[in-house]
Amino acid sequence: MSREVAGLHAVRGVLFDMDGVIYVGTRPLPGVREALDYLASTGRTFLFVTNNASKTPAQFVERLAEMDIHVQPEQVLGSAEATACWLAEQVAQHGWVKGPVIVMGQDGLKVALQNNGFELTTDPHAATYAVAGINFKLTYEELADVTLAIRHGAKYIGTNSDLTYPSERGPLPGAGSILALLTAASGQQPLVIGKPNRGMYEQALARLNLTAGEVLMVGDRYDTDISGAIPLGLWTAGVLTGISTRAEFEHASPPPDLIADDLPHLIRQLRQVD
Repeated sequence: MSREVAGLHAVRGVLFDMDGVIYVGTRPLPGVREALDYLASTGRTFLFVTNNASKTPAQFVERLAEMDIHVQPEQVLGSAEATACWLAEQVAQHGWVKGPVIVMGQDGLKVALQNNGFELTTDPHAATYAVAGINFKLTYEELADVTLAIRHGAKYIGTNSDLTYPSERGPLPGAGSILALLTAASGQQPLVIGKPNRGMYEQALARLNLTAGEVLMVGDRYDTDISGAIPLGLWTAGVLTGISTRAEFEHASPPPDLIADDLPHLIRQLRQVD
Protein backbone atom coordinates (compact mmCIF):
# COMPACT_ATOMS: atom_id res chain seq x y z
CA MET A 1 0.00 0.00 0.00
CA SER A 2 1.45 3.37 -0.96
CA ARG A 3 2.03 6.09 1.59
CA GLU A 4 -0.49 8.20 -0.29
CA VAL A 5 -3.31 5.66 -0.08
CA ALA A 6 -2.46 4.95 3.56
CA GLY A 7 -3.36 8.59 4.16
CA LEU A 8 -7.00 7.76 3.54
CA HIS A 9 -7.34 7.14 7.26
CA ALA A 10 -7.67 10.96 7.51
CA VAL A 11 -10.99 10.86 5.60
CA ARG A 12 -13.87 12.10 7.78
CA GLY A 13 -16.55 12.40 5.12
CA VAL A 14 -17.56 10.81 1.81
CA LEU A 15 -19.30 12.29 -1.22
CA PHE A 16 -21.25 9.69 -3.19
CA ASP A 17 -22.38 10.32 -6.73
CA MET A 18 -25.85 8.80 -7.07
CA ASP A 19 -26.68 7.34 -10.50
CA GLY A 20 -24.15 4.61 -11.23
CA VAL A 21 -22.92 4.49 -7.62
CA ILE A 22 -26.02 4.29 -5.41
CA TYR A 23 -28.52 3.12 -8.02
CA VAL A 24 -29.07 2.58 -11.74
CA GLY A 25 -32.49 3.74 -12.87
CA THR A 26 -34.82 2.43 -10.16
CA ARG A 27 -32.51 -0.40 -9.08
CA PRO A 28 -30.34 0.06 -5.99
CA LEU A 29 -26.76 -1.11 -6.34
CA PRO A 30 -25.18 -3.58 -3.89
CA GLY A 31 -23.61 -2.43 -0.65
CA VAL A 32 -25.25 0.96 -0.09
CA ARG A 33 -26.49 0.18 3.42
CA GLU A 34 -23.21 -1.55 4.29
CA ALA A 35 -21.30 1.54 3.17
CA LEU A 36 -23.47 3.97 5.15
CA ASP A 37 -23.35 1.75 8.26
CA TYR A 38 -19.56 1.56 7.99
CA LEU A 39 -19.26 5.34 7.84
CA ALA A 40 -21.56 5.77 10.83
CA SER A 41 -19.67 3.16 12.85
CA THR A 42 -16.35 4.92 12.22
CA GLY A 43 -17.65 8.40 13.05
CA ARG A 44 -17.67 9.60 9.46
CA THR A 45 -20.33 11.56 7.61
CA PHE A 46 -21.56 11.45 4.02
CA LEU A 47 -23.39 13.42 1.38
CA PHE A 48 -25.06 12.21 -1.81
CA VAL A 49 -24.12 14.58 -4.64
CA THR A 50 -25.77 14.49 -8.05
CA ASN A 51 -25.76 16.63 -11.16
CA ASN A 52 -29.46 15.82 -11.60
CA ALA A 53 -31.23 19.17 -11.18
CA SER A 54 -34.78 17.95 -11.74
CA LYS A 55 -35.74 17.12 -8.14
CA THR A 56 -35.79 18.80 -4.75
CA PRO A 57 -33.85 17.14 -1.90
CA ALA A 58 -37.16 15.90 -0.47
CA GLN A 59 -38.05 14.32 -3.82
CA PHE A 60 -34.66 12.59 -3.96
CA VAL A 61 -35.26 11.27 -0.44
CA GLU A 62 -38.62 9.85 -1.53
CA ARG A 63 -37.02 8.17 -4.54
CA LEU A 64 -34.28 6.66 -2.40
CA ALA A 65 -36.81 5.43 0.17
CA GLU A 66 -38.55 3.47 -2.59
CA MET A 67 -35.24 1.59 -2.94
CA ASP A 68 -35.05 1.05 0.83
CA ILE A 69 -32.28 3.65 1.16
CA HIS A 70 -33.24 6.02 3.97
CA VAL A 71 -31.54 9.41 4.32
CA GLN A 72 -32.47 12.97 5.27
CA PRO A 73 -32.93 15.86 2.79
CA GLU A 74 -29.83 17.60 4.13
CA GLN A 75 -27.80 14.53 3.13
CA VAL A 76 -28.56 15.09 -0.57
CA LEU A 77 -27.04 17.88 -2.68
CA GLY A 78 -28.23 18.21 -6.27
CA SER A 79 -26.76 20.63 -8.79
CA ALA A 80 -29.98 22.68 -8.60
CA GLU A 81 -29.50 23.43 -4.91
CA ALA A 82 -25.74 23.89 -5.36
CA THR A 83 -26.37 26.39 -8.16
CA ALA A 84 -28.97 28.36 -6.19
CA CYS A 85 -26.77 28.48 -3.07
CA TRP A 86 -23.76 29.51 -5.14
CA LEU A 87 -25.72 32.31 -6.80
CA ALA A 88 -26.99 33.54 -3.43
CA GLU A 89 -23.38 33.64 -2.20
CA GLN A 90 -22.34 35.76 -5.18
CA VAL A 91 -25.08 38.23 -4.29
CA ALA A 92 -24.21 38.29 -0.58
CA GLN A 93 -20.41 38.22 -0.81
CA HIS A 94 -19.48 39.70 -4.17
CA GLY A 95 -22.08 42.38 -4.75
CA TRP A 96 -24.01 40.74 -7.59
CA VAL A 97 -27.46 42.24 -8.13
CA LYS A 98 -30.29 40.20 -6.61
CA GLY A 99 -32.58 40.43 -9.63
CA PRO A 100 -35.27 38.18 -11.12
CA VAL A 101 -34.36 34.79 -12.56
CA ILE A 102 -35.76 33.16 -15.68
CA VAL A 103 -35.49 29.38 -15.40
CA MET A 104 -35.10 26.53 -17.85
CA GLY A 105 -35.74 23.69 -15.45
CA GLN A 106 -38.09 21.79 -13.19
CA ASP A 107 -39.18 21.84 -9.54
CA GLY A 108 -35.72 21.09 -8.21
CA LEU A 109 -34.24 24.25 -9.70
CA LYS A 110 -37.23 26.54 -9.22
CA VAL A 111 -37.72 25.61 -5.55
CA ALA A 112 -33.99 25.92 -4.82
CA LEU A 113 -33.87 29.42 -6.28
CA GLN A 114 -37.00 30.51 -4.43
CA ASN A 115 -35.68 29.05 -1.17
CA ASN A 116 -32.59 31.20 -1.64
CA GLY A 117 -34.65 34.34 -1.99
CA PHE A 118 -34.81 34.76 -5.75
CA GLU A 119 -37.89 35.95 -7.60
CA LEU A 120 -38.74 33.93 -10.70
CA THR A 121 -39.91 35.53 -13.92
CA THR A 122 -41.03 34.36 -17.35
CA ASP A 123 -40.36 37.78 -18.89
CA PRO A 124 -37.08 37.68 -20.87
CA HIS A 125 -36.80 41.48 -20.63
CA ALA A 126 -37.02 41.47 -16.81
CA ALA A 127 -34.52 38.72 -16.01
CA THR A 128 -31.18 39.52 -14.39
CA TYR A 129 -30.17 35.85 -14.51
CA ALA A 130 -30.98 32.98 -16.85
CA VAL A 131 -30.43 29.68 -15.04
CA ALA A 132 -30.74 26.47 -17.05
CA GLY A 133 -30.78 22.78 -16.15
CA ILE A 134 -32.54 19.61 -17.17
CA ASN A 135 -36.16 19.96 -18.20
CA PHE A 136 -37.97 16.82 -19.34
CA LYS A 137 -41.01 18.85 -20.44
CA LEU A 138 -39.39 21.81 -22.15
CA THR A 139 -41.19 23.69 -24.89
CA TYR A 140 -39.94 25.77 -27.77
CA GLU A 141 -41.41 28.90 -26.18
CA GLU A 142 -39.39 28.32 -22.99
CA LEU A 143 -36.22 27.89 -25.04
CA ALA A 144 -37.07 31.06 -26.95
CA ASP A 145 -37.69 33.11 -23.79
CA VAL A 146 -34.47 31.99 -22.09
CA THR A 147 -32.50 32.66 -25.28
CA LEU A 148 -33.97 36.16 -25.51
CA ALA A 149 -33.18 36.80 -21.84
CA ILE A 150 -29.52 35.89 -22.40
CA ARG A 151 -29.40 38.05 -25.52
CA HIS A 152 -30.84 40.94 -23.51
CA GLY A 153 -28.01 40.67 -20.98
CA ALA A 154 -29.16 38.15 -18.36
CA LYS A 155 -26.17 36.36 -16.82
CA TYR A 156 -26.25 32.80 -18.19
CA ILE A 157 -25.72 30.07 -15.57
CA GLY A 158 -25.98 26.29 -15.99
CA THR A 159 -26.56 23.65 -13.34
CA ASN A 160 -24.35 21.07 -15.06
CA SER A 161 -22.88 20.22 -18.43
CA ASP A 162 -23.73 16.49 -18.67
CA LEU A 163 -24.56 15.98 -22.34
CA THR A 164 -26.54 12.82 -21.62
CA TYR A 165 -28.91 11.66 -18.91
CA PRO A 166 -28.85 7.96 -17.99
CA SER A 167 -32.13 6.09 -18.29
CA GLU A 168 -33.33 2.52 -18.55
CA ARG A 169 -33.89 3.22 -22.28
CA GLY A 170 -30.28 4.34 -22.66
CA PRO A 171 -28.59 7.77 -22.67
CA LEU A 172 -31.01 10.65 -23.29
CA PRO A 173 -30.31 14.36 -23.89
CA GLY A 174 -29.05 15.88 -20.64
CA ALA A 175 -28.69 19.38 -19.24
CA GLY A 176 -25.50 19.88 -21.23
CA SER A 177 -27.42 19.32 -24.46
CA ILE A 178 -29.92 22.00 -23.44
CA LEU A 179 -27.06 24.36 -22.55
CA ALA A 180 -25.49 23.67 -25.95
CA LEU A 181 -28.73 24.63 -27.69
CA LEU A 182 -29.03 27.85 -25.67
CA THR A 183 -25.37 28.65 -26.34
CA ALA A 184 -25.85 28.16 -30.07
CA ALA A 185 -28.95 30.36 -30.06
CA SER A 186 -27.63 33.13 -27.79
CA GLY A 187 -23.95 33.17 -28.70
CA GLN A 188 -23.05 33.09 -24.98
CA GLN A 189 -21.28 30.44 -22.91
CA PRO A 190 -22.78 29.53 -19.52
CA LEU A 191 -21.06 29.64 -16.16
CA VAL A 192 -21.61 26.05 -14.95
CA ILE A 193 -21.71 25.03 -11.26
CA GLY A 194 -22.23 21.23 -11.23
CA LYS A 195 -19.51 18.58 -11.36
CA PRO A 196 -16.74 18.70 -12.53
CA ASN A 197 -16.76 22.43 -11.77
CA ARG A 198 -15.45 23.60 -8.42
CA GLY A 199 -18.69 25.28 -7.36
CA MET A 200 -20.40 21.95 -6.68
CA TYR A 201 -17.51 20.58 -4.63
CA GLU A 202 -17.17 23.79 -2.64
CA GLN A 203 -20.87 23.64 -1.74
CA ALA A 204 -20.46 19.99 -0.70
CA LEU A 205 -17.41 20.69 1.47
CA ALA A 206 -19.25 23.55 3.14
CA ARG A 207 -22.24 21.28 3.80
CA LEU A 208 -19.97 18.71 5.48
CA ASN A 209 -17.90 21.41 7.21
CA LEU A 210 -14.72 19.55 6.23
CA THR A 211 -11.57 20.37 4.28
CA ALA A 212 -10.78 18.78 0.92
CA GLY A 213 -8.11 16.54 2.45
CA GLU A 214 -10.72 15.07 4.80
CA VAL A 215 -13.19 14.08 2.07
CA LEU A 216 -13.39 11.17 -0.38
CA MET A 217 -15.32 11.55 -3.64
CA VAL A 218 -16.82 8.29 -4.93
CA GLY A 219 -17.99 8.29 -8.54
CA ASP A 220 -18.54 6.14 -11.61
CA ARG A 221 -17.55 8.76 -14.22
CA TYR A 222 -14.01 10.02 -14.39
CA ASP A 223 -14.87 13.07 -16.50
CA THR A 224 -17.39 14.47 -14.01
CA ASP A 225 -17.00 12.92 -10.57
CA ILE A 226 -13.25 12.38 -10.37
CA SER A 227 -11.61 14.94 -12.65
CA GLY A 228 -13.19 17.87 -10.81
CA ALA A 229 -12.35 16.57 -7.33
CA ILE A 230 -8.64 15.93 -7.89
CA PRO A 231 -7.54 19.58 -8.48
CA LEU A 232 -9.26 20.64 -5.26
CA GLY A 233 -7.36 18.05 -3.22
CA LEU A 234 -10.14 15.59 -2.45
CA TRP A 235 -9.39 11.88 -2.21
CA THR A 236 -11.06 10.00 -5.06
CA ALA A 237 -12.44 6.51 -5.71
CA GLY A 238 -13.77 5.22 -9.01
CA VAL A 239 -16.34 2.43 -8.90
CA LEU A 240 -17.10 0.16 -11.85
CA THR A 241 -20.90 0.07 -11.49
CA GLY A 242 -21.60 2.91 -13.92
CA ILE A 243 -19.94 4.60 -16.88
CA SER A 244 -16.15 4.47 -16.70
CA THR A 245 -14.28 1.17 -17.07
CA ARG A 246 -11.29 0.01 -15.04
CA ALA A 247 -9.02 0.71 -18.02
CA GLU A 248 -10.39 4.25 -18.32
CA PHE A 249 -9.78 4.91 -14.63
CA GLU A 250 -6.31 3.35 -14.71
CA HIS A 251 -5.19 5.26 -17.81
CA ALA A 252 -6.60 8.61 -16.70
CA SER A 253 -4.08 11.29 -15.81
CA PRO A 254 -4.09 11.37 -12.89
CA PRO A 255 -6.04 8.24 -11.96
CA PRO A 256 -8.28 8.08 -8.87
CA ASP A 257 -6.65 7.08 -5.58
CA LEU A 258 -8.76 3.92 -5.46
CA ILE A 259 -10.58 1.79 -8.03
CA ALA A 260 -13.27 -0.58 -6.75
CA ASP A 261 -15.55 -3.09 -8.43
CA ASP A 262 -18.48 -1.83 -6.34
CA LEU A 263 -19.28 -0.32 -2.94
CA PRO A 264 -18.64 -3.53 -0.93
CA HIS A 265 -15.18 -3.72 -2.55
CA LEU A 266 -14.56 -0.07 -1.74
CA ILE A 267 -15.50 -0.56 1.92
CA ARG A 268 -13.09 -3.50 2.16
CA GLN A 269 -10.34 -1.26 0.82
CA LEU A 270 -11.17 1.50 3.31
CA ARG A 271 -11.18 -0.95 6.22
CA GLN A 272 -7.58 -1.81 5.34
CA VAL A 273 -6.41 1.74 6.06
CA ASP A 274 -8.40 2.22 9.30
